[in-house]
Amino acid sequence: MSEKLWGGRFQKSAEEWVDEFGASIGFDRELVLEDIEGSTAHVQMLGKCGILTNDETDAILGGLARLKEKAQADELEFSVELEDIHLNLEKMLTDDIGPVGGKLHTGRSRNDQVATDMHLYLKARTKEIIGLTEDFQKAILEQAEAHVETLAPGYTHLQRAQPVSFAHHLMAYFWMLERDKGRFSDSLKRIDLSPLGAGALAGTTFPIDRHLSAGLLGFSGVYENSMDAVSDRDFIVEFLSASSLLMAHLSRFAEEIILWSSQEFGFIELDDAFSTGSSIMPQKKNPDMAELIRGKTGRVYGNLTGLLTTLKGLPLAYNKDMQEDKEGMFDTVKTVTGSLRIFAGMIRTMTVNKDVMEAEVGKDFSNATELADYLAARGMPFREAHEVTGKLVFTCIQKGCVLKDLPLSVMQEESTLIEDDIYGVLAPEAAVRRRNSYGGTGFDQVRIQIAKAGEALGRTVR
Repeated sequence: MSEKLWGGRFQKSAEEWVDEFGASIGFDRELVLEDIEGSTAHVQMLGKCGILTNDETDAILGGLARLKEKAQADELEFSVELEDIHLNLEKMLTDDIGPVGGKLHTGRSRNDQVATDMHLYLKARTKEIIGLTEDFQKAILEQAEAHVETLAPGYTHLQRAQPVSFAHHLMAYFWMLERDKGRFSDSLKRIDLSPLGAGALAGTTFPIDRHLSAGLLGFSGVYENSMDAVSDRDFIVEFLSASSLLMAHLSRFAEEIILWSSQEFGFIELDDAFSTGSSIMPQKKNPDMAELIRGKTGRVYGNLTGLLTTLKGLPLAYNKDMQEDKEGMFDTVKTVTGSLRIFAGMIRTMTVNKDVMEAEVGKDFSNATELADYLAARGMPFREAHEVTGKLVFTCIQKGCVLKDLPLSVMQEESTLIEDDIYGVLAPEAAVRRRNSYGGTGFDQVRIQIAKAGEALGRTVR
């Protein structure tokens, strides 16, 4: 006969391998503190509603407090036979305080219990991720402040396009992260709801107070529909979606870090703490942490796709399939928090090779637009100015030089509108400084942008 806590209706036990396949304790033990927190609030509510006596309430709360101490000290031993974190803790409680421990489960089900645990877990982890994202933004801002007037090649199609302030390039990622932070902050509205007391799917006959238990747990509200409460995993999908976008941004930045630190670019050098060597090539310094972050992005995408696929055909309310909602969530939290910590440190400690970048800016045709704009400003239609500039670029290619090296006489063969002031216009620093439209790479605009970023982080930028 079954010895499960739910086994009264069953006449024989499952084989051991079936228990192992169905058990979730191998991963949902991660929710141990949240499960105790949820149970504590539930018992307090049961006591205040008169469903438990004062003595019963005190006994259960005392037992839960002792379980919490052991959990924090990592002294709890879990059993696969007891399936999940809920039944394991309930068994430990009854072993400690006797049969009264069985009253812990009055007025609730494992369905609303596990949902509550995950809401508590994800609420705390989302706030942690927001904080880590902000710290990463601070690291970017620190480097940007130091490199407003550092010139760098700007690219489109990975081809030299126009010179930019290196700070401007870095700040693009700051604003991506600001949007990521906003998505996580907004998702808290859906995470910050309590399913506790929804029961298995239909509520309970006990005169519970769901708003009271929600308040004790720090939730801002409760689910209005008990079936929705136990079957909703939107809040996890939303978290995984926000995490996927964040990882996309980290992966793009990681790709640039990998390129910039290569010998071909040489724009930056990563600190030894965020690099590794080769077992066979002693000269190597590999940007492995950036590569790992780029690679781990796929894990997060997979977790999002996996949960969406799990949910897409489920009828209401709870189904065992939903046990698959946790591992991807736990993995994503670990991946995102680790990636943010690594990236913040990597950016803070990297060395920017200012001279290398500025030398490269003077070796290309990224100032060609300056010549076209110069002609357009003197009355030539831009399309004609574009063609004239293109011809001069071709002349340079044939001669093996860049625009600033062409004699004025050669330029004037294409247009007499070109005068000797063109050489000042073609200077990379002038090209960057003149792009003073709002949000542009002009030094003054970058300083305005950095100041706004500081305001967004709640600090004054020097």
